[in-house]
Amino acid sequence: MQSLFQIFMMILDIVRFFIIAHFIMSWLIQFQVLNIRQQFVAQIWYGLSRLLEPIYGTIRRILPQMGGIDLAPLVALLAIQAIRIVLYNNAGSFV
Repeated sequence: MQSLFQIFMMILDIVRFFIIAHFIMSWLIQFQVLNIRQQFVAQIWYGLSRLLEPIYGTIRRILPQMGGIDLAPLVALLAIQAIRIVLYNNAGSFV
Protein backbone atom coordinates (compact mmCIF):
# COMPACT_ATOMS: atom_id res chain seq x y z
CA MET A 1 0.00 0.00 0.00
CA GLN A 2 2.94 2.32 0.61
CA SER A 3 3.79 2.15 -3.09
CA LEU A 4 0.25 3.26 -4.00
CA PHE A 5 0.66 6.23 -1.68
CA GLN A 6 3.95 7.17 -3.34
CA ILE A 7 2.51 6.77 -6.85
CA PHE A 8 -0.46 8.97 -5.99
CA MET A 9 1.84 11.62 -4.53
CA MET A 10 3.97 11.51 -7.69
CA ILE A 11 0.88 11.99 -9.86
CA LEU A 12 -0.13 14.99 -7.76
CA ASP A 13 3.38 16.44 -8.20
CA ILE A 14 3.19 16.00 -11.97
CA VAL A 15 -0.22 17.67 -12.16
CA ARG A 16 1.08 20.54 -10.01
CA PHE A 17 4.07 20.93 -12.36
CA PHE A 18 1.76 21.02 -15.41
CA ILE A 19 -0.44 23.68 -13.80
CA ILE A 20 2.54 25.87 -12.92
CA ALA A 21 4.04 25.42 -16.41
CA HIS A 22 0.70 26.32 -18.03
CA PHE A 23 0.36 29.38 -15.81
CA ILE A 24 3.88 30.62 -16.61
CA MET A 25 3.41 29.94 -20.31
CA SER A 26 0.16 31.91 -20.36
CA TRP A 27 1.96 34.95 -18.96
CA LEU A 28 4.87 34.58 -21.38
CA ILE A 29 2.45 34.33 -24.31
CA GLN A 30 0.42 37.28 -23.03
CA PHE A 31 3.52 39.48 -22.78
CA GLN A 32 4.72 38.23 -26.20
CA VAL A 33 7.88 36.59 -24.89
CA LEU A 34 6.66 33.35 -26.48
CA ASN A 35 4.97 33.28 -29.86
CA ILE A 36 2.07 30.86 -30.25
CA ARG A 37 2.73 30.76 -34.02
CA GLN A 38 5.91 28.76 -33.41
CA GLN A 39 5.07 25.10 -33.84
CA PHE A 40 6.91 23.85 -30.73
CA VAL A 41 5.37 26.48 -28.47
CA ALA A 42 1.92 25.85 -29.94
CA GLN A 43 2.20 22.09 -29.39
CA ILE A 44 3.19 22.51 -25.76
CA TRP A 45 0.51 25.17 -25.17
CA TYR A 46 -2.35 23.21 -26.73
CA GLY A 47 -1.19 19.96 -25.14
CA LEU A 48 -1.17 21.49 -21.66
CA SER A 49 -4.50 23.19 -22.35
CA ARG A 50 -6.11 19.90 -23.38
CA LEU A 51 -4.72 18.14 -20.32
CA LEU A 52 -5.80 20.79 -17.83
CA GLU A 53 -9.12 21.92 -19.31
CA PRO A 54 -11.17 19.16 -17.58
CA ILE A 55 -9.79 20.33 -14.23
CA TYR A 56 -10.16 24.03 -15.01
CA GLY A 57 -13.63 23.58 -16.55
CA THR A 58 -14.98 21.96 -13.40
CA ILE A 59 -13.54 24.70 -11.22
CA ARG A 60 -14.80 27.48 -13.53
CA ARG A 61 -18.35 26.14 -13.30
CA ILE A 62 -18.21 26.40 -9.51
CA LEU A 63 -16.44 29.79 -9.22
CA PRO A 64 -18.36 33.01 -9.89
CA GLN A 65 -17.29 35.23 -12.80
CA MET A 66 -14.39 37.45 -11.77
CA GLY A 67 -14.37 39.93 -14.66
CA GLY A 68 -11.60 38.46 -16.78
CA ILE A 69 -9.50 37.03 -13.95
CA ASP A 70 -9.11 33.26 -14.09
CA LEU A 71 -8.64 31.82 -10.62
CA ALA A 72 -8.99 28.20 -11.74
CA PRO A 73 -5.23 27.46 -11.64
CA LEU A 74 -4.94 28.90 -8.14
CA VAL A 75 -7.92 26.90 -6.89
CA ALA A 76 -6.52 23.75 -8.55
CA LEU A 77 -3.15 24.25 -6.84
CA LEU A 78 -4.87 24.80 -3.50
CA ALA A 79 -6.94 21.66 -4.00
CA ILE A 80 -3.83 19.63 -4.84
CA GLN A 81 -2.09 20.92 -1.73
CA ALA A 82 -5.15 20.10 0.39
CA ILE A 83 -5.20 16.55 -1.01
CA ARG A 84 -1.48 16.19 -0.25
CA ILE A 85 -2.02 17.33 3.35
CA VAL A 86 -4.89 14.87 3.84
CA LEU A 87 -2.84 12.03 2.37
CA TYR A 88 0.22 12.81 4.49
CA ASN A 89 -1.88 13.00 7.64
CA ASN A 90 -3.41 9.62 6.82
CA ALA A 91 -0.22 8.00 5.52
CA GLY A 92 -0.31 5.48 8.36
CA SER A 93 -3.40 3.85 6.93
CA PHE A 94 -1.51 3.08 3.69
CA VAL A 95 1.03 0.88 5.46
